[in-house]
Amino acid sequence: MSKSLQETMELVDDVEGWMSPGQGATLFDSARNCPVDGRIVEIGSFRGRSTIVLATAADPSVEIVAVDPHAGNDRGPQEIEGFADEAADDHTVFNANLAAAGVVDRVRHVREFSEVALDLVDGDVDVLYVDGAHRYGPALADIRTWGDRVGDGGTMLIHDSFSSIGVTLAILRHLVPGRRFRYVGRSRSMTIYRADLGGSPVARARNVGRQLAQLPWFAKNVGIKVLISLKIVKGDWPY
Repeated sequence: MSKSLQETMELVDDVEGWMSPGQGATLFDSARNCPVDGRIVEIGSFRGRSTIVLATAADPSVEIVAVDPHAGNDRGPQEIEGFADEAADDHTVFNANLAAAGVVDRVRHVREFSEVALDLVDGDVDVLYVDGAHRYGPALADIRTWGDRVGDGGTMLIHDSFSSIGVTLAILRHLVPGRRFRYVGRSRSMTIYRADLGGSPVARARNVGRQLAQLPWFAKNVGIKVLISLKIVKGDWPY
């Protein structure tokens, strides 16, 4: 018997990670709507919080692929490199969390960088969740190359959109002027795109406008991060 959203979120209550309840619901719905015999790919799994949601919500026939090198770089906010010891622990905890949630046999973990994993995962992707390196270059590469693997009508979710500078610049460069992915909306910083953008100039113009409308919220998030970094205010890193 499949678990409800509430039951699924209870499974990840104690799993470390950056995912609000609304974002968890977005992942849950996307996985639940993945076609039978489909494929879900997650770029950046950390300790398995989002992985568990995806694996629990999806139909048993759906392949779940988690791509994360657990290499000690791009580990989290302001943790770009030099966390090799923590990364080894992340890998152990990731597997333990999946086992505790009862989904370890549902997930294929590709412990490689995302550009290497491209050659290790065959075929189209029905649901793609991008939460990998947030610097502009790697984020753009993930959105572009893995986005190309999303089949027509498929879904791409991107974490830290209009929050991380690098991810936002990648979106502005590739998706705002793009001709394939339609901006559906967002749950805080998790954006939802669908590979079904109509080819008409009107559809494309509307798509551009809806994305650019998020920039004031992006400016607010950057301002909050600056104030936190300068220790002027206390608070959680916005996600």
